[in-house]
Amino acid sequence: MGYDFKISSFIDERKYHNTAILIFLKAAKEITGLDMRIGNSLNQGYFSYANRALSSTEIHKIWNRMEQIIASDMPVEEKEYPAAAAMEKWESLGCPEKAGLLRYRDPEEPVLFAEMGDFRNCMYCHVLPSAGYIDLFELRQYRNGVLIRMPNALHPESIPDYRDDDKLYDAFAMSNKMRKKSGLRYLADVNDRIHDGLADDIIRTSEWLQNKQIQEMAESIVREGKQVVLIAGPSSSGKTTTAKRLCSAIAELTEEPLYLGTDDYFVERCDTPLGADGKPDFEGLGSVDLDLFNTQMEDLLAGKEVDIPEFDFFEGTKRFGNRITKLNPGQILVIEGIHSLNDILTQNIERSRKYKIYISPLTQINMDRHNRVSTADARLLRRMVRDNQFRGYNAEATLEAWSKVRAGESVNIFPYSSSADIVFNSSTVYETNMLRTFAEPLLLAIPEESEQYAEARRILEFIKYFEKIENTDAVPDNAILREFIGPRG
Repeated sequence: MGYDFKISSFIDERKYHNTAILIFLKAAKEITGLDMRIGNSLNQGYFSYANRALSSTEIHKIWNRMEQIIASDMPVEEKEYPAAAAMEKWESLGCPEKAGLLRYRDPEEPVLFAEMGDFRNCMYCHVLPSAGYIDLFELRQYRNGVLIRMPNALHPESIPDYRDDDKLYDAFAMSNKMRKKSGLRYLADVNDRIHDGLADDIIRTSEWLQNKQIQEMAESIVREGKQVVLIAGPSSSGKTTTAKRLCSAIAELTEEPLYLGTDDYFVERCDTPLGADGKPDFEGLGSVDLDLFNTQMEDLLAGKEVDIPEFDFFEGTKRFGNRITKLNPGQILVIEGIHSLNDILTQNIERSRKYKIYISPLTQINMDRHNRVSTADARLLRRMVRDNQFRGYNAEATLEAWSKVRAGESVNIFPYSSSADIVFNSSTVYETNMLRTFAEPLLLAIPEESEQYAEARRILEFIKYFEKIENTDAVPDNAILREFIGPRG
């Protein structure tokens, strides 16, 4: 054995992770007889659970069985079955949500299965040829389930350091609870309602629930007497729209907050530090004028008048004189930016005065019991559509920049998510179905000779399981998704 395979891209990462998950599902079934569910990404891994908690002894036995399967280098075969035959297979195995995903497909369209001995599953993208390629993983008992942790594209040589994302767990748990109440447990449920002409109902319900969450955050902020609200999250989380909606919700309870974006506090472009690649690093904390920011925040909270800068991105300099303002007694300050949860940014403000919000589109729907919809993919689709709509970039350019974006997030954003007071889920259950309408033609335009072609094909294969929503009229003007798809009309 000893395959020379290294995770050098996000495509490699998905192959490695899907293969390891396949081994885990097989081992867990053999040891416990349970059909484990794969939930969300959590604590630098994947959260898995069953209809009962597993003991530490059972988890240890599953780990040992996985190592045996890996040591035997059990082959993993990719086989194609006609959609009709695949539907029949899943129905007979008691997996209606897998069968339901194929309900509106051409009966002869090939569906990819991954088979390992007597165990088979759909992983919705390619896997590695055999179990022996998996040389590093760990299982960890967590809450009522198990964490499966592996290397990834940003940490290819080792398993990333563990961190307890307890707020993320709570956000996902709330999302699962809402899904069960609405009867939309899996993607097939959403597709069925769209096919039945009920897309607008899904949109209205999703937006109502999200608005309710924003109102509850506003009530907590006012009730607890917080003076500074800090909002951060990775790319394409919908931070700007969420911040504005939160300001409106707070304004219904008390005085309208003062809203600031940390992008206006960039250092002069000529002073921007360089990254390891020798290019300007606009994502790092060093790109922010910390002295000016902290001085002005202290002055604002002291009731002094402040000349807030506006950054001119064309000239690369701060402009002054247009935003001279001050905070009224009791008026709340809302600050949005990628470093907002990093205490160095607001080091002169006491923690008790802050209310920290981590925002991310934590996908609300799973494809089936064994396959989640990646939060990274959800953000990538958002960014791809927005880049094309508002920034003049094609999908190829977005895909090319994505690995650098994610690498920056792993340093500047994700490590601080656990310090948040609350995690706000900015996704809606319908959004991938709608984003497919916008993203599909962009991805199809990427030529075969492009370095991004393989990733484009992966995404196309993935989103074809989502029934399209083509009419956007039911999406409210203040919806987070409008930040990406644009206004009505």
